[in-house]
Amino acid sequence: MGDSYCPECKRATEVVFDHSAGDTVCSECGLVLEAHSIDEKSEWRIFANESGDNDPVRVGGPSNPLLADGGLSTVISRPNGASGDFLSSSLGRWQNRGSNPDRSLIQAFKAIATMSDRLGLVATIKDRANEIYKKVEDQKPLRGRNQDAILAACLYIACRQEDKARTVKEICSVANGATKKEIGRAKEYIVKQLEVEMGQSMEMGTIHAGDFLRRFCSHLGMNNQAVKAAQEAVQKSEELDIRRSPISIAAAVIYMITQLSDDKKLLKDVSLATGVAEGTIRNSYKDLYPHIARLIPSWYAKEEDLKNLCSP
Repeated sequence: MGDSYCPECKRATEVVFDHSAGDTVCSECGLVLEAHSIDEKSEWRIFANESGDNDPVRVGGPSNPLLADGGLSTVISRPNGASGDFLSSSLGRWQNRGSNPDRSLIQAFKAIATMSDRLGLVATIKDRANEIYKKVEDQKPLRGRNQDAILAACLYIACRQEDKARTVKEICSVANGATKKEIGRAKEYIVKQLEVEMGQSMEMGTIHAGDFLRRFCSHLGMNNQAVKAAQEAVQKSEELDIRRSPISIAAAVIYMITQLSDDKKLLKDVSLATGVAEGTIRNSYKDLYPHIARLIPSWYAKEEDLKNLCSP
């Protein structure tokens, strides 16, 4: 129901929309104001009441240009929504016997999607990881290699290329048992294969300590003021010649900032939140300590506080 101008009544009147015919009708004189309208909203009508299926979706998944059939092939589901084995259906058995060149790709894409969801990554990273895997798989069969490590390495490279870097430990935590060493080897293999295909070196993107800082601070429950001070300190640390990994620098800066706040964090807590060993954080802290007056913002800590900060 709504108001619209009716040329017959010569004034604004209430109109009724007839969903079956797609007509907009004046409620007073019955004049059809608009005929055969198309409802462009999503359709959520359920057509499977007799089978007890409450899924209202009538459309399939989106097309996938990485698959041979575009991801638009038909899959025969279990009969009547039964929870039994798919192969118990005779039609399902016949379909299963047919060759599907995309079967391994579909399984790989599902695994990448699962890892992406567990890490809270955006769809663009997942799509980039799918593209990387497809390129490597097309160039050389991956039989005999650790599939979980290959998929995790694709996701790691995609994060780097999309400037949303994740540590190898974070990727390893969702890699279904693949170790850091296996993921590292898989990454080197993938980069080598893609460089052969492109005929040039592969751009991975530069890692900065600031890429990890906010996430690490969130794991520790630091307040906004401490996070802002840590971000400024990390930016200033890039001007120094500190030969440590960006992850180690981020962890050391976080530890330094927390020691200057009322809510001090233990070294082991910082190590657990960042995935950096306590000894590595301590050594990075030693390298940063001579520059502490330059790194810590003046609005966050006074000179007396910096002097009282324990040396490593």
